[in-house]
Amino acid sequence: MNSQITEKLQAIVVRQKPEARFVIMSNMLGLDVKDFDALAQQWIRHGGPGFIVDGIPFRKVIDGQFYIQRVTVKRLG
Repeated sequence: MNSQITEKLQAIVVRQKPEARFVIMSNMLGLDVKDFDALAQQWIRHGGPGFIVDGIPFRKVIDGQFYIQRVTVKRLG
């Protein structure tokens, strides 16, 4: 993950209260859906910086393939 995306993500996470559930979408990070999908897959497996995925990811179909477009996450305390 490049530093610009990391900064955008950290700005989103720090605005949330501990234990809050919130949504992260591809366009919030300036990513296309395919790139966001790869990042979200990592978060599902390992958690994200300061949060865990908490819910079923919303997917979008592109050329017959399903890609994660947004995830609901929970900020860690």
